[in-house]
Amino acid sequence: MGYKNMGYKETYKDWLSWADDETKKELSALHDEKEIEDRFYRDLEFGTAGLRGIMGAGTNRMNRYTVARATKGLSEYLKALYPGELSRGLVIAYDSRNHSREFAVEAAAVLTASGIPVKIFKELEPIPVLSFSVRHFHALGGIVITASHNPPEYNGYKVYGEDGGQLVPKKADVLTEYVEKVKDLSAIDHRTREDLITWLGEDVVDLFIDTIFKESRYHGNPPPLKVVYTPLHGSGRVPVEKILEKAGFRDLLIVKEQEMPDGDFPTVSSPNPENEDALSLGIRLGKETGADIVIGTDPDSDRIGAAVRKGSQFTLISGNQMGALLTYFLLSTGKDRLTSASTLVKTVVTGELAADIAESFHVQVVETLTGFKYIGEKITEWEGNPAHDFVFGFEESYGYLAGTHARDKDAVVTAMLICEMAAYFKSLGKTLSDVLAELYETYGYYYDKSLSYTLKGLEGGRRIAAIMEEARSLDMKSVIPETVETLDFEKGIGGLPRENVLKYRLAGGGWFAIRPSGTEPKIKFYYSLRGRNEEEALRLFGAYRSCLEKQFGL
Repeated sequence: MGYKNMGYKETYKDWLSWADDETKKELSALHDEKEIEDRFYRDLEFGTAGLRGIMGAGTNRMNRYTVARATKGLSEYLKALYPGELSRGLVIAYDSRNHSREFAVEAAAVLTASGIPVKIFKELEPIPVLSFSVRHFHALGGIVITASHNPPEYNGYKVYGEDGGQLVPKKADVLTEYVEKVKDLSAIDHRTREDLITWLGEDVVDLFIDTIFKESRYHGNPPPLKVVYTPLHGSGRVPVEKILEKAGFRDLLIVKEQEMPDGDFPTVSSPNPENEDALSLGIRLGKETGADIVIGTDPDSDRIGAAVRKGSQFTLISGNQMGALLTYFLLSTGKDRLTSASTLVKTVVTGELAADIAESFHVQVVETLTGFKYIGEKITEWEGNPAHDFVFGFEESYGYLAGTHARDKDAVVTAMLICEMAAYFKSLGKTLSDVLAELYETYGYYYDKSLSYTLKGLEGGRRIAAIMEEARSLDMKSVIPETVETLDFEKGIGGLPRENVLKYRLAGGGWFAIRPSGTEPKIKFYYSLRGRNEEEALRLFGAYRSCLEKQFGL
């Protein structure tokens, strides 16, 4: 049925008339009117990141029907764009979340029913393996079923283009039009054509490992380092263990409680390696065993967090700090590889320390909007362009990429590089904390922090929109007197696509920014504050945070 002109109650009743028995049972058990409204007041939005939402029955939920709808739209999109090339097909991967494999199989069914061949992994695999595979097989694109680091009740559906990167808005907007044309979910053909399905195995993963090993600085013979690793119940366990073993890290301990895939993520409140909670078991094991470093990857293994030894304790390294450390390590140990074309890519809400380091090595710095799809787009754009040679790209949200084997962030290759970096500096008698202190001494102290405010449901979405509207109407000087410039990326700045981001430059070289999350019911505030020392930067952060929270009622 088409739902545009139907209210949520009518849509709810319509689903009860045609859905499968399990879905009908779930819907019939609902008695909370607000819950019914939230499930059916809209279609789950298909944006630049694809779909992401709470799992369950309803148009505003992740389920086999919303996955089928998105895939049917994708199949029509591919038929229109590649009418003579459909035999190239798509690659599908999935992570450890509940229903991920089920949704992946549903997507394969809809695609093959539409005559489009599919290569699907037999086992759960990380996002970078999918991105690499799309390129390796010269496929038309790919799908990953994942909700990244979201809480257990979420799942998602990411679409990748033929370059192996997530679709940027100009392409995603076209795809969205095709998805929105799919009105009758009950009529979608999902009769699997087995002759159009190829199941992929570990041989593809091994080829991926061999490819990313080319980024190694030690080629399998690093200085000694004791490493603790947690896959946080996700897809990183096999490839991360493989690359660390190949890279020569024999003293490797796995957090047993978090080793095996589990979509309930029972040991953490959220499988997000940005959070201390997610790494707490790894840190405990690190203390017990005298480890040098603790690393953890999220469920789809595109993000990685770390804690490093500092005396008898461990200290967390933020996304911005790790980006700066990796920039320094890659450039200082790879000076002979650098040319005038060497380029670092960061986003507009990523801190400035890495950029300062890159510029001191005479490396170009290019900024993109938030989202690794834009970094991937730059890598593809620069193929064959002598003016730019991609060296490293990262976001403050714990996503990094070295090498051009993929077009998305890659926690697998980054795990190897982080360990090689820690081993390198350990051989010089330094911890990563020591090196970070030296970088601050050389380039100036930066305090980088992002804060997320969760505002769920219909009312939450309205409030997020209202906060952005209020921020645009404000003279921010009246709230933060040190504001010297306002950048509204929705108007288009510096040739970048329009995006709902506000950034405010401050006297003294720092800035803060506001943007709604594109994948979660959150509004995010980013701070990059420069001070003479940590104490001054923390004081500024406390003052600015208090003013902004009071202004917007957060």
